Amino acid sequence: MAPVTAAVTAVATRLRGRKYLILAVLAVWVLGWALLHGRDTLELGGAELTPVHSSLNQGMDAIDDGRNSNPFFLYFVNYIRLFLDEAVTFVQALISQPSFGRPLPVLGWLGVTALATGVAFLYGNRKSALLTAAGLISFGLLGLWEESMDTLALTLTAVVLSLAVGIPLGVWAGMSDRFHRVVTPVLDFMQTMPTFVYLAPLTLFFLIGPASATVATMIYAIPPAIRITAHGIRQVSPDTLEAGTSLGATTAQSLRHVRLPMAKQTIIVGVNQTIMAALSMATIAALIDAPGLGQTVLKALQTLDVGTAFNAGLAIVIMAVVLDRVTSAASRRVEAERRAGRLLSPGRRRLQVTGVLGVAAFLCYLSYTYVWAAEFPAQANVGPYVRRAADAASVWVQDSLVGVTEAVKNLLTNGLLNPFEALLTGSPWWLVFAVAVAVALLAGNARAALATAIGLAVLVLLGLWQDSMVTLASTVVATVLVMVLGLVVGVWMGRSDRADTMLRPVLDAGQTMPHFVYLVPLLGLFGPTRFTAIIAAVIFAAPVAIKLVAEGIRRVSPTTVEAATSAGASTWQLISKVQLPMARSGVTLAASQGLIYVLSMVVVGGLVGAGALGYDVVAGFSQHQLRGKGLAAGLAIVVLGIVLDRVMRAATQRADAAAHGGQPHN
Repeated sequence: MAPVTAAVTAVATRLRGRKYLILAVLAVWVLGWALLHGRDTLELGGAELTPVHSSLNQGMDAIDDGRNSNPFFLYFVNYIRLFLDEAVTFVQALISQPSFGRPLPVLGWLGVTALATGVAFLYGNRKSALLTAAGLISFGLLGLWEESMDTLALTLTAVVLSLAVGIPLGVWAGMSDRFHRVVTPVLDFMQTMPTFVYLAPLTLFFLIGPASATVATMIYAIPPAIRITAHGIRQVSPDTLEAGTSLGATTAQSLRHVRLPMAKQTIIVGVNQTIMAALSMATIAALIDAPGLGQTVLKALQTLDVGTAFNAGLAIVIMAVVLDRVTSAASRRVEAERRAGRLLSPGRRRLQVTGVLGVAAFLCYLSYTYVWAAEFPAQANVGPYVRRAADAASVWVQDSLVGVTEAVKNLLTNGLLNPFEALLTGSPWWLVFAVAVAVALLAGNARAALATAIGLAVLVLLGLWQDSMVTLASTVVATVLVMVLGLVVGVWMGRSDRADTMLRPVLDAGQTMPHFVYLVPLLGLFGPTRFTAIIAAVIFAAPVAIKLVAEGIRRVSPTTVEAATSAGASTWQLISKVQLPMARSGVTLAASQGLIYVLSMVVVGGLVGAGALGYDVVAGFSQHQLRGKGLAAGLAIVVLGIVLDRVMRAATQRADAAAHGGQPHN
């Protein structure tokens, strides 16, 4: 206990001076706000444009005009768009849309269910096969078979293309340190950039439709494939590689016969993560007219139809669970069968594959030939009952909890959000600029201060200063709420296996839900305000923050915990003096990821009247004259994310260095 106490005391001593300086800077800010309130706030009306926005509009118009004459489009972009459109249309023709002169797709519900179940059985296990069959049949029972197959078609197309690009690049990154160093910052940027930001630029090149949706999904899904494949290749034992080299194996032979087989299980985990990322983005891409369940949720959101949104959201969750469980089972199949003594000989395995695929082929033939096996029976549609039940539950919650919801809304809005937003938007821009740079320097380092200065200067140049400040206020408040939840629930999960078992499936389901599914019930509870968007962002970001905090707590050495307990530390002392300080890196990562997830909900918040940058982006999708402003708003969201992330990381590095008695790098 004594070393821990000494470390905490040392950190407090080192930070005390800076803490007072930061408080002094904040006091000067409040004084400046009181004296200069309303001056130089760079306010811009909703329909007003700056010269930068007009220039972006002109540039986008020029791209539109040159689509059929510019060689870059004629010989490159248009061919890619045509290929992607045809690829998605082909998969849709197989499983979801009438095609090849038929009134129905090639495979109906029975064929798709039989084929998917057979694959799940062969490459997963019996449980995953049963789950696959039940999940696919539930799409028909919910009355969403065609929409579900459209989403599956887009997801599968994007996954195949993402793996075709991502796995070779991952192998290259695993084999080459130089390429790994080059590709890592690119992947960081792809993963930290809010997903909505690049939808508008993509429609500029690939137009609204399946091609843009596929590219957007690939941008989001490729990084896990590259990262995890590279990790699998790199974790192969050097001794094993040296043994192969000593036997005369070339680099290609070593890759084919040693690295890839030993990294196979890790690569399948990468496939799992790629599929989950693709499904998440495929539903969001409904904003640019991607077909499927996302369209159903989006239309329900626009008409405040809670029941329809719940029904479609339930189908998306079921699809996510099925895809996750099947790929997870596939990654463990060989090892699980070997341990259970059920690993088949090559001959019996071939017989099993032939038998299962034979049955699936027969059911596919029935599905191709007979209407009853192609169209899901309309009499079995229970979707209307699910929608009515969800509507009734929503009405009951609104009627019963209106007092509580209004109290929570008023408390957070008037007590926290409004004062902070007033301080940010009512202060002169140069005062906020100076305060932010000073805080970044004192809490972090010179690099963080420089990044802050450059980022804020970009916001001024983009002409969206005040909208950025409104978004910043909502983002900071939402992130604070996320971290409160993350610390309370994450510590509980990290200290209790029972809590982890109980809460983890809920968090998994929360992470697989598409962004705007949360908005419909919250819209009914809190109305179309920025508070609704903040709560939706908290719900979306909390699962990942909770999991990361729990993981950090769980990694604290049991020996250290036992030593503190034997020294007489109470539960609160154990958490506050030992576990949380030693899990600082996990908590920081949770805050960073929570911030990114909150920022990714900014645009979604624009759909429910949250205003600011989110509304600017959404307006840019729908109004031609605001496209440039929408693009600038997307860039501003990225800039905010980068600045907040850099300051947070630098502050954590300084705190870590102080805890270990070193000096932070400037």
